Amino acid sequence: MTIQSILVATDLSVPDMLALQRAWRLAHAHRATVKLMYVPPRGQQVPATAAERLGDTARLLEQGLGLRVTTVPIQAHRLEDLVAQARGMDLVVLPHRRERSTAAFFRGQPVLRILRSCSCPVLVARQVGGEHYRRILVAVDFSPGSEALVKLAADLDGEAELELFHAFSTRGEARLRAAEATEQAVRAYRERCQRHAQKRMLVLTDSFEARRNRLFTMIGRGDAGRQTVVQQERSGADLVVVGKRRSSAWADFFCGSVAQRILSWGSSDVLVVPPAYAPASAPVAARRMKGTMAPALDIRPAGRRGS
Repeated sequence: MTIQSILVATDLSVPDMLALQRAWRLAHAHRATVKLMYVPPRGQQVPATAAERLGDTARLLEQGLGLRVTTVPIQAHRLEDLVAQARGMDLVVLPHRRERSTAAFFRGQPVLRILRSCSCPVLVARQVGGEHYRRILVAVDFSPGSEALVKLAADLDGEAELELFHAFSTRGEARLRAAEATEQAVRAYRERCQRHAQKRMLVLTDSFEARRNRLFTMIGRGDAGRQTVVQQERSGADLVVVGKRRSSAWADFFCGSVAQRILSWGSSDVLVVPPAYAPASAPVAARRMKGTMAPALDIRPAGRRGS
């Protein structure tokens, strides 16, 4: 994953500093430019000092990174505005917020509403961490996009250990029990599922021979979202990478998703990758940026403009 540009949403509060810190570390590691966007929680007024504080923060980041930092003009931004600003970016970094509202109940938390429309990976920062991630857990389902998901995680932080995790469903076992199958038949079916998952995991890991000494695999059984959270807590991974298929608000409300459950139940940072994601560099960025995109305000020191 080549990160050349990062969009950070913040209201500059203390809890939101986790997102700023993580974005700063990733920008430093990848030499990426940063765009700051002031996004207050729902129902909160934009204070008169917001523009000044955002500009001061941008200048501090720019001095520390030695890279270009821009800001989005201050206004009462909606989630749709954030999605528009994300077009052409390689990564969006969000603080972990939980909203209590009717919209959040029926349409999901703000991060889920953003994920339904955002075309680039979204990182939800909620842990105080070091300069690098220590261990990254990648939830794989062996779909065609699983290999790209693992490669993205590997490129995100080259210092981290990678753990590939897959949980196979127990619905087949439940159907066998409902049909009054013997315990021996149920156990044999479970063992076949385990062997099948292990074979597919072996095929997936063969593509990452260069990281073999820092690549681990684990197979679980049960609900993929819940088991991923359990495995993350067991292994101590400080980042979970998971894909999310396109879905409607009603589908998420009634059925949920693996990404939704990880975001709700887990405690680590979570990187959610949309389907068919491609890096935003070069022609891909140009295609993404078609459409309306609010201009960014360049707040670099006067002596460095045009550099």
